[in-house]
Amino acid sequence: MEVGVLAIQGDFAEHIAALDKLGVKAREVRLPEQLDSLDGVIIPGGESTTLSRLMTLYNLREPLQRMAAEGRAIWGTCAGMIMLASEITEQDPVPLGIMNIGVQRNAFGRQVDSFEQSLDISALGPEPFHAIFIRAPLIIRVGEDVEVLSALDSDRPVAVRQGKLMATAFHPELTNDYRFHSYFLAMVGGNGHSPSSENGVHARGVPQVDGSPLGDGPPRADGPQ
Repeated sequence: MEVGVLAIQGDFAEHIAALDKLGVKAREVRLPEQLDSLDGVIIPGGESTTLSRLMTLYNLREPLQRMAAEGRAIWGTCAGMIMLASEITEQDPVPLGIMNIGVQRNAFGRQVDSFEQSLDISALGPEPFHAIFIRAPLIIRVGEDVEVLSALDSDRPVAVRQGKLMATAFHPELTNDYRFHSYFLAMVGGNGHSPSSENGVHARGVPQVDGSPLGDGPPRADGPQ
């Protein structure tokens, strides 16, 4: 099983460290050809506008869309979730359009409005998951082929799955709880629960259908989502 983490911007090092804790040596991905042999890839949090432009600059868009069309696993966290979406509320950044969700950037406000909250996620077991939201996006539309893994107040999805595609509005890599990374590895290996066996994505990457406040704290180096 070959897994990579997109390493052009954002907190890719934290994802790599989490996978290392699980005994998986993830590849740092910066060039399109490095995606060819991968069974799965993580698109980390960072600054979504910068991430979008770097994906274009390094010719990573089409290879990532092809991965999705081929049914390989992709997980996007925070800014990575924005990039997976088929639509967002702003014109910039330009998403990859491979997951049947609509997303709003910075839905919870500024850095001072970042927060942490325990989430019940049945796919991970009975123990709540401590989620860290930093200038987080919010899923505002969920396609029929998308499974909601967790939501705030039961009606605001923050973790979703579509076949072997997964998106989280928060940052599991910033915790010491590696259950989301284990879940992703099970997806990569084809052992995780899935609402469908395919990603529901055309070859061009278009979907087939249709807390406690953190305070200001030190600003993140990767900036807003």
